[in-house]
Amino acid sequence: MAYDFNAVCSGFAGAGKFVSGIPYGTGHINDTYKVETDKNTLIVQRVNTSIFRQPEELMDNFVRVTSHISKKLAGTDSADKTLSPLRNAEGKPFFRDAEGNFWRSYIFVDKARTYDIIENDTQAFEAAAAFGRFQNYLADMEGRLFETIPNFHHTVSRLEALKEAIAADKVGRLKEVSREVDFVMAREKECGLLLDLQAKGEIVERTTHNDTKLNNVLIDDATGKGICVIDLDTVMPGLPHYDFGDMVRTGTSPAAEDETDLSKVRMRFEMFEALLRGYLSAAGKFLNPLEKSLLPFSGKLITLEIGIRFLTDYLSGDVYFKTKRPGHNLDRCRTQLKLVSSIEEQFDAMRKLTDSL
Repeated sequence: MAYDFNAVCSGFAGAGKFVSGIPYGTGHINDTYKVETDKNTLIVQRVNTSIFRQPEELMDNFVRVTSHISKKLAGTDSADKTLSPLRNAEGKPFFRDAEGNFWRSYIFVDKARTYDIIENDTQAFEAAAAFGRFQNYLADMEGRLFETIPNFHHTVSRLEALKEAIAADKVGRLKEVSREVDFVMAREKECGLLLDLQAKGEIVERTTHNDTKLNNVLIDDATGKGICVIDLDTVMPGLPHYDFGDMVRTGTSPAAEDETDLSKVRMRFEMFEALLRGYLSAAGKFLNPLEKSLLPFSGKLITLEIGIRFLTDYLSGDVYFKTKRPGHNLDRCRTQLKLVSSIEEQFDAMRKLTDSL
């Protein structure tokens, strides 16, 4: 779909006149563009309001979080490596175009890039440390953020949604996925473990990113340091384990999320160790001993949960995640379940390493 970027750019104060724009990034939900104007290089995003149904509250979270971090970094070398949303003529951090599309924009962070697949353990350490610092920066932020997607990492709810999709079998695909369904159901009892501990007060809700794919960290081109966490749509109340678990899911396998050759999918233990050390270098300051001990399990749980989500969407007719080919969500599901198996095979070693740290 073509958008009127002249109108979008003119809707943000100080953005400048539109010169050119190209699609940017690999996100599944929003439409993201790198836009050149006569004044700036921008990231411009059309927020998917069918997913984020209250986008103004989403942007309130965005502003609260980025403002809090900016204050923490004021006067440091990293002060210019944070996201700062542009404002419309009324001073609000968004713009609605004539068709009702909801847009946001911020200055492009130069001389840094993201990686869909982490190439070495140094990158893994830096990305995990960046997410740990992100949580640490927000540990003292007052007030509770708006839940942009309620129950986003509520694994029990995700499992219930899968059961409903199985019962409905809306598009007649259930017969293709009996092996995947059996795999998930064999691990049903584990889905509520973190939620039960939270209900008992033994692990603590905090402000978390909730979508810690490693391509949501900008890595500095010159230093290799993780300098900025991006894609803040799902920043909201959550458990730290959701963040670390998704790092394990996205950072330990050498294969793409939608790899069709499952022999390539495995958890690289050295990457897990780098993630663990990087994350604890910052997040270890506020996690309690039980929370730390559960970090290996979180990798398994969140990988299983995302596999459940892909499987649910496949059974429902591919209505949530963007797909590029028939069976795309099923391919994604299978990579997650294969990674769960690899984590299970190495779980004792993961726990021993965590205990040693």
